Amino acid sequence: MMKLIILALIIGWVSFYAQTKEMKLGAELTLTEKTKISDILSDPNAYLNQTVQIEGEILDVCPMMGCWMEIKSDDEEGMIKVKVKDGDIVFPVEAVGGYAVVEGTVYKIELTQEEAVDYFEHIAEESGDDFDPSSITGPMTIYQIKGLGAEIVQKEG
Repeated sequence: MMKLIILALIIGWVSFYAQTKEMKLGAELTLTEKTKISDILSDPNAYLNQTVQIEGEILDVCPMMGCWMEIKSDDEEGMIKVKVKDGDIVFPVEAVGGYAVVEGTVYKIELTQEEAVDYFEHIAEESGDDFDPSSITGPMTIYQIKGLGAEIVQKEG
């Protein structure tokens, strides 16, 4: 009976890992504590220029260059974008729906209304989505994380 249980555990473990793909990108993760995305979003200025480690489901990845990914907040209410310089790290589009642990530095981008329209128009163009410029009604501040390193576990279909 014990051999049967061990065999079942081994088969389960093998089938789980056969359906997932783990990858490490960029710098090695070094922080020992994770910061909740909801905490960053509720008071982003408190984290400005700090290196943090976040985790969550990958909602979206830049389909053109793999230069950003959006990570779902732990409170299910929002998300934060992790951005890297084109080519420094390439986040795979296939990682959408997977899980990431990311280290990076929190920063902000202050945009005039015109810059915000251009920014969101560019994002929509990359993603093939529609964008209504009238949805931008004034200047805005965007908080993001400059990605330094990531560990991604993606489900294989």
